Amino acid sequence: MPQSTILIAADRTSDDHVVPASKVDQVCAHLRGCGYDVVLVHSEDDAASVVKADADIAAAAVSWELVGGGVQLGDGGVLRMLLDRFSARLPVFLLTTGEYDDDAPLWVSEVINGWIWLLEDTPDFIAGRIDFAARQYLEHVLPPFFRELTRFDDTHAYSWHTPAHAGGVAFLKSPVGRAFYDYYGERLFRTDVSVSVGELGSLFEHTGPVGESERNAARVFGADATYFVLHGTSTSNRMIVHSAVAKDELVLLDRNCHKAINHGVVLTDARPVYLVPSRNGYGITGPIPPERLTPEAVRAQVARTPIAADAVSPDPVYAVVTNSTYDGLCYDAVRVTELLGASTDVLHFDEAWFAYGRFHPLYARRYGMAVDGDDGRRPTVFATHSSHKLLAALSQSAMIHVKSGGKAPFDRSRFDQTYMMHGTTSPLYPMIASCDVAAGMMDGPSGQWLTTEAITEAIRFRQAVVHLGRRLAEAGDRPPWFFGAWQPDEVTDPDTGERVPFDRAPVDLLRTRPECWTLDPDAEWHGFGGLEPDFCLLDPVKVTITCPGVDAAGEVAGFGIPARVVTAYLETRRIVVEKTDVYTFLVLFSMGITKGKWGTLLDALTDFKHLYDHDAPLAEVLPDLVAAHPRRYAGLTLPELCAQMHDSLTKGEVIPLLNEAFTSPTPPVAVMTPAEAYQRFIRGRTELVGLADLADRVVATQVTTTPPGIPVLVPGERVGPVDSPLPRYLRVLEEFDQNFPGFASETHGVHHEDGRYWITCVTE
Repeated sequence: MPQSTILIAADRTSDDHVVPASKVDQVCAHLRGCGYDVVLVHSEDDAASVVKADADIAAAAVSWELVGGGVQLGDGGVLRMLLDRFSARLPVFLLTTGEYDDDAPLWVSEVINGWIWLLEDTPDFIAGRIDFAARQYLEHVLPPFFRELTRFDDTHAYSWHTPAHAGGVAFLKSPVGRAFYDYYGERLFRTDVSVSVGELGSLFEHTGPVGESERNAARVFGADATYFVLHGTSTSNRMIVHSAVAKDELVLLDRNCHKAINHGVVLTDARPVYLVPSRNGYGITGPIPPERLTPEAVRAQVARTPIAADAVSPDPVYAVVTNSTYDGLCYDAVRVTELLGASTDVLHFDEAWFAYGRFHPLYARRYGMAVDGDDGRRPTVFATHSSHKLLAALSQSAMIHVKSGGKAPFDRSRFDQTYMMHGTTSPLYPMIASCDVAAGMMDGPSGQWLTTEAITEAIRFRQAVVHLGRRLAEAGDRPPWFFGAWQPDEVTDPDTGERVPFDRAPVDLLRTRPECWTLDPDAEWHGFGGLEPDFCLLDPVKVTITCPGVDAAGEVAGFGIPARVVTAYLETRRIVVEKTDVYTFLVLFSMGITKGKWGTLLDALTDFKHLYDHDAPLAEVLPDLVAAHPRRYAGLTLPELCAQMHDSLTKGEVIPLLNEAFTSPTPPVAVMTPAEAYQRFIRGRTELVGLADLADRVVATQVTTTPPGIPVLVPGERVGPVDSPLPRYLRVLEEFDQNFPGFASETHGVHHEDGRYWITCVTE
């Protein structure tokens, strides 16, 4: 039995219904003897704290006096909170010493497991009833595969199959193996078993507990079918492309798509046509404007793509849109399906960072599986989720969800063949279990509870940043600058029409009304044009911190603090952010967030401001940087470094060049398919080319710069003239890396040597 808690909430405040303390204590003692942790509280607030903090509650017995009033927690009090936190399956008993309450709300009678009269039954009998109900609950609380895996582990079977460590025994025969075994513990190795264990089912055949678990996940996520993938969303994306696209067919790719999508295009030798998203003054990638998704716009983009002329058909067979974007912009997926679905049979929403979309009303219509109804013309819709990113699962755990459409019904047998081609024949069973558990955690009210908690903490942090910035500006005893959060300055209360400053808006308003987060076409705060009302929403849990230096419109200030300096300082405080751009950085409020975690970040930002305002020596702020590059940084102060870097970024026009390179309606011209360029690469018909000679060359490998983390060049594309935005942007990055060692840009597909960039190009 899993370690479990029994909550006893016994009221001791009422003169009319005083619960006999000794009897309650005896019930608690019996339950502890059954192996439970028992938490006994005597107030509504204490009970609420336990419900919030303890996820292992297996049963609860609550005084009716604590439920009926609901003074602190609203109608239903602790009882309603228990049901919202867990589910109606959680056994809850009402304790009383009085008479049966005929006036109890009907919903109470429908959800409780019964009444307990402390003055009539014995403590042993009462504890036995609670124990029996808790065991029944625990028997069914585990999702299908994890439940069977724990049962298999309990049988202590001898292993005569792979893996060769045989439940971890092999590790015990070596000093280094023993250290490894002790670090992770026996249970991991006992559940790392072979596909020969038939009773656990087959990942390839989707049978047994594995198949039951995938079907359960499909129900939880609203899909017709769900597949567990053990190699991340990268492999999930390649699977979908490889299953849906044949040689020389046209595909529509979000230029903001993950590089794995382009890898899938290489595998299939498809002909990509790119849908170009918008960008704002911060350099943040926005949505693809809706006017670029219409059938007419798609046909025009196909006509502008030279390699599309040799496609087997002018009609695209597949399209992909990144949702949400890395920076938290979520499309109206239903609207996108209406627009883009007219041009393709298969529509793929890459939702690697958005697996929780279905579990909160704030995101209604914003996720792929929200697409419903079918008049025979809707495409089949795929959604890929990195379960490990913002749900709770082991790294590389992912899911593919499918909703079949009448335009091109999902062919499961065909997809299964592609799935087996990319999947491993030696799956890690704990990873399968983590997919199963990730789905189980989101089942029922628990999914909304967990998502609401993450949203709430993100909102409180966002408000705290703005509020602290206002206090610092009003203090008058220090420079008024501070960091900001990319979000609306004000929100409108839909019920009253009143405009409220963001940091003073009620938290409940911000976490329940999507109108507070949608990108109004006329709003200046987001910096994007060409939007429809409600087309795009900013996800509260993806918080972009803004630094002084530039605004959403791209206006550059004379004073600036580049984000790379800030996040380098944060790393010295053991705070690692998700992504650093030029003047912004991203932090994620996952389910694992805590107030202490974001409070520490806020404190670190305040400390950075103090160091900057007091002209702190760089050797004090970033000692490792100065030690590694003494000639460059010795003697500098923190403000001096920021000023030098801001001046370099401003003169180099990094953000304008970045935006020009990424938002041109016509991306770099593709003169051969990515697959053709890749064939040149593996046959050695390529050469490294420096940036000075890169103009008009055809690249053989994908070039991805971080920031922004999406491809700037795809294999087979010809780089523009020497003075075009893309070559100039790459040269500026190269020069920046040379001038600011220790702050180099992360560029995939680029060979670095002596501070210079070299890119693999097709031999002319």
